[in-house]
Amino acid sequence: MRLLIVEDDLPLQDALAAGLRQQGHAVDAFGCGTDADAALAGAPYDAVVLDLGLPGGDGLHWLRRWRAADRTVPVLILTARDAVEQRIAGLDGGADDYLVKPITIDELGARLRAMTRRAGGRVHGVWRHGALEYDPAARVARWKGRAVDLTARELALLEALMSHPQRVLSKAQLLEKLYDWSGAEPESNALEVHVHHLRRKVDPGIVRTVRGLGYALGASVE
Repeated sequence: MRLLIVEDDLPLQDALAAGLRQQGHAVDAFGCGTDADAALAGAPYDAVVLDLGLPGGDGLHWLRRWRAADRTVPVLILTARDAVEQRIAGLDGGADDYLVKPITIDELGARLRAMTRRAGGRVHGVWRHGALEYDPAARVARWKGRAVDLTARELALLEALMSHPQRVLSKAQLLEKLYDWSGAEPESNALEVHVHHLRRKVDPGIVRTVRGLGYALGASVE
């Protein structure tokens, strides 16, 4: 997943970003709503982790603004505000989940997976496409019941394709899912390399090339 963290406590921001990256996610992090708002306009995030006590504008203000602008990205509020009234205000303001600090990174990851699963209309935790299975919690892919050894980037590519099994995704869309803004620019052929490895490790037909448009999940094979 491509995740956005909005947290002004820099040590906590760094810890959250590092923990979620270790879980295989691409993560961008900012300390104020203004920067987060600009980031949302520039990248296709799968979910947002939002603090409420932000400088220059309360997190709830930004959440309401995003919902008023029809930004439907799932938002998890992570805050020290634990009063029932504050939880209600956050959920009524458009949040998909509300957690009170402190929290373990494992629970945060699980909440984000559940939140995005609901947003995508998925009932089960394991995603299936014919003989292909993907468990986003365990970060394990199986082909015809056999576990496939994939790198974090290859898993991220598989997840992006399985999230939209009927769509053709452009190279730019896929790269935005695989890479955040914290590292160096990917090599020009990085996506093609990941696609080649997926085909070699899983099945040659697991990813199909749509000339001039991009890539899509291959036909379902039982």
